[in-house]
Amino acid sequence: MNSKLTIAIDGPAAAGKSTVSKIVATKLGYIYIDTGAMYRAITLKAINENIHYDNEDKLTAVLLETSIELKQSNTGQKVFLDGKDVSLEIRSEKVTHAVSQIAKHSKIREIMVEKQKAFAKQGGVVMDGRDIGTHVLPNAELKFFLIASAEERAKRRHQENIERGFTSDLENIKNEIIERDLQDTKRKVAPLIKAEDAIEVDTTSMSIDDVASFILDKVNNYS
Repeated sequence: MNSKLTIAIDGPAAAGKSTVSKIVATKLGYIYIDTGAMYRAITLKAINENIHYDNEDKLTAVLLETSIELKQSNTGQKVFLDGKDVSLEIRSEKVTHAVSQIAKHSKIREIMVEKQKAFAKQGGVVMDGRDIGTHVLPNAELKFFLIASAEERAKRRHQENIERGFTSDLENIKNEIIERDLQDTKRKVAPLIKAEDAIEVDTTSMSIDDVASFILDKVNNYS
């Protein structure tokens, strides 16, 4: 097996991408790149600076002057926005609700994609998101597309919120996930679609460890 494979993991909100990607990267000794966290970081800045979500030019100008860093730590990946650790803040409900509205802008995605490609240039990475296999890393050696029912994804996000100490409403989360799916699949720029050469994995009735094991098996047998 090539120790420098590039692995793309895509799928809708709360399909288990980030958790699975972290496990896979750790097991392989690869670098994990959470592209969603990058969009969440600029969304948090837009919220803090009261920038309207539809003001693409202003958002782009701010992003060009913004530092977003992903750093590995003993407790997992940390996200730094202009030097400040915002790993917890970017998972708040207000950011979750707004991130799709900012990620839809073509100029924002163009800048982010260049940053993501630079991260992955050396190989040996696991990158997750919604357009990795189709747009960011179309030449990735292995691509996976994780899916799960809206009900199951809502339950997962609800549990995550509770564990992080956030207030959470299961029915609201389900409705937001359905709306997020619609926004992600219908957006004009790099919509959420399965790459033709991606392996689809329905995680609805699988544990996180089961999904990670499935992916690792494909990686270990890749030739």
